[in-house]
Amino acid sequence: MGASIIEGTKAAPTCWGDVLILGLGKSGKAAASYCLNLLGGRVKSVTIAAGEKNDAALEFAARCEALGAHVVFDMYTFKDAYDVCIVSPGISQFSRFYENAKAASTEVISEVEFAWRESPADSRWVAVTGTNGKTTTTSLITHILKCAGERVAAVGNIGNTCIEAVGNGEADVYVCEASSFQLASCQAFAPEVAVLLNITPDHLYWHMTFEAYAEAKKQVYANLGKNQGTLVIDAVCDVTRDCVKEFKNDPKRAFDYIPVGCAAGIDHSMKEACGSENAAFLDGDMLRVDFKGEEVELVGEGDLLIKGEHNVSNALAAAAAALACGVDAAWVREGLVSFKPLEHRLEPCGEIGGVKFVNDSKATNVDATLKALSAFAPHTAIFLLGGNDKGTDLDELVEACDAKCKAVVCFGAAGERFFDAFANAGVKHVRVEHMEDALDTAISMAQPGDEVVLSPACSSFDEFDSFEHRGKVFKQLVAFRASNAR
Repeated sequence: MGASIIEGTKAAPTCWGDVLILGLGKSGKAAASYCLNLLGGRVKSVTIAAGEKNDAALEFAARCEALGAHVVFDMYTFKDAYDVCIVSPGISQFSRFYENAKAASTEVISEVEFAWRESPADSRWVAVTGTNGKTTTTSLITHILKCAGERVAAVGNIGNTCIEAVGNGEADVYVCEASSFQLASCQAFAPEVAVLLNITPDHLYWHMTFEAYAEAKKQVYANLGKNQGTLVIDAVCDVTRDCVKEFKNDPKRAFDYIPVGCAAGIDHSMKEACGSENAAFLDGDMLRVDFKGEEVELVGEGDLLIKGEHNVSNALAAAAAALACGVDAAWVREGLVSFKPLEHRLEPCGEIGGVKFVNDSKATNVDATLKALSAFAPHTAIFLLGGNDKGTDLDELVEACDAKCKAVVCFGAAGERFFDAFANAGVKHVRVEHMEDALDTAISMAQPGDEVVLSPACSSFDEFDSFEHRGKVFKQLVAFRASNAR
């Protein structure tokens, strides 16, 4: 764009020039509103390529046009040139819509990067990504920072858009849950602390290949060396551990990194295994972070209110990120022991006749359900599996359920394929049509001391609007049956 950077900001130009907003999802609307407030000053023009028409988009478009924006629907080619395109995360970088916008624009950035550039130079950013565990880890980091008295906002996928939070000036620290979609369109984004939890196959319809998906995730630390930041990275996952191997032999690396666990598991230190300078791991029953020469013992695994090996890993990542932000270990300990399970993530949601019920609707892929299995004693849990089939391989899931579950109930559009996958397994498996049928079937099989767990390993779109909708319905069904059982 050729504009100079405003002093006191991360990288905000004195003039954004002609701006194209691609898509009118939540982040697109927020970016459009922000840019329209700058129209006639730091923004020359605002064009909104809104995609397909619907009532909500038309209503918002009318308001934008009244403020001076040019809004177009169902237009996928661009005759004009733009200085910057701010793209909504729902639009794949491999789509014609995205590619045409990129050809017409000097640069394409996500709303995350847009907000980061506009944020104060002395603000701190913690960016969290990974296939599973992002929201829990983001929430836990935010909780710890609040315990320490920081002005902090959780932004990105987790709540408010980044640009709304920056525009409101509501925080000194922004903890951003960043999706692969958002990171794929980041160019200069440089958080002070980055967290890469794990990378397993997901969202391949958007990224086209697993390699493209993985590269988008890795973008979270691409510019970390610019401010000598710190990366917290899962070293149990094979894909992310390979990144650690690259860091160790990279003489140009200008950032610190804290590996969480190692190839042998979360209860092993990368310092001992491979000579890493830093490490976060489970030392016996104690969560421990070794960082910059200091060995910090935090809390016992049993002190955490969030259960399961994956949540121990999330807690270690959050603790390491907080310590990297300069939070005192005493506040980290307080935050760890006071943090409660999030909704739809191994959330206890009732009890009937000594049988407990758990809502893990957020488990929309096989890897998330595998992690959930670690939270339960062998042969005490009945897992409800199914929904909208992602077509992923089920061999590992079948093996894990066979070893850990009392029974599995397969339901929904994916139910038949899941049921067939258990054909040679020893665990009891049942096929039903709908999630409500699955719940009732599980109740009929459960005995006092058992737990019935909705952890579907599928998306929800065969029966529900979202995983949140599915989880809320599950909780309502449990509550109704509990009230009738009294």
